[in-house]
Amino acid sequence: MSAEYATFGLAPAMRAGEVLANGDFQVHRDFVDFVVDGRPLLFQLSDLDAVSPLASDVPPAIFTAQVRGLLLEADAPLSDGRHVIYGCPECEGVECGAVTALIEREDDDYVWRDFAWQTGERPDLERNGYHGMGPFRFHGTEYRAALNSLLDADADADADTDAGRRPRVLLIGPRVALLAKLAAALRTIGIGADIARDTTGVPAGELRVYGAVVYGPSVGAAERAAVREAFDAADIEVPHVEGLAPIVPLLVAQVEHALDRGPLELRRLTRLVAADGEAGIEVTSTCRVRLTAYRLDRLARGHAHDVFDGVLETGRHRIPLEARAVKGASFVVARTSGGVLVEAMAR
Repeated sequence: MSAEYATFGLAPAMRAGEVLANGDFQVHRDFVDFVVDGRPLLFQLSDLDAVSPLASDVPPAIFTAQVRGLLLEADAPLSDGRHVIYGCPECEGVECGAVTALIEREDDDYVWRDFAWQTGERPDLERNGYHGMGPFRFHGTEYRAALNSLLDADADADADTDAGRRPRVLLIGPRVALLAKLAAALRTIGIGADIARDTTGVPAGELRVYGAVVYGPSVGAAERAAVREAFDAADIEVPHVEGLAPIVPLLVAQVEHALDRGPLELRRLTRLVAADGEAGIEVTSTCRVRLTAYRLDRLARGHAHDVFDGVLETGRHRIPLEARAVKGASFVVARTSGGVLVEAMAR
């Protein structure tokens, strides 16, 4: 089958982790997504919760092998020359399902075709094929340059300890129950967390491993300014998160938002406004969106309410929220599989 030329690129992406009220959790995964004709390829797969094989938390040898495979410099990992394009974020096998495709070399071009949902040794293309997806023909020079840039970046990360591997955040404040619980929750979903009172005397090399800074509620303005100055002096740009409320799942959502490195124009969830008892949402492709409202009662106890869970079409949406869910000091978290937004309810 002939294929028209498409542009090929790569962009950082995230599968957002989450700690659920019943104790279950979803693992946080950072990965590199494929961008075809300026749009993440994953967006063509409805609301699939999946990551590419180019994940930042896999061992360097496996990461390199995945890139070499996509370049056809190594054997395909599956039968009939098929490659995993997106797989389960919780495991490495195809048993629970993966999007696979045949990758071929035609002269100097690379062609991706016969996309399918695969759970066994061979997919049923007639029954489980993505018939409206591809084939895509990529110019060899562009394709190789994009993938080889990952190998260069990976070598740089190896030279600098574990930089660029698992995400890590620095929690600033006394080691009290709230920060300890937040650190435990973050570690549960695969985000490293360290607690420190301040950054006095910490070398720049140690600060460089952190992707975000989170301040505890007892940290004053002067102490926060000193931490920011330490990062600025080391020429390290990271988001600084000031917790909205002492509610661990809410703080986890704020951290996830801060760690999202994907370009705004390539995200699915791009806007959240919470005001006057409703939420305003904007999505760039059809996807499942979940809204959770958190509030503090008069005794400063946290409460969570699931207020919406459904598939939204591309565009802007206004979703009414139950009055009891946003009573008093309240906050709204919007989630897709690949992103999180958090807003305080405006009055």
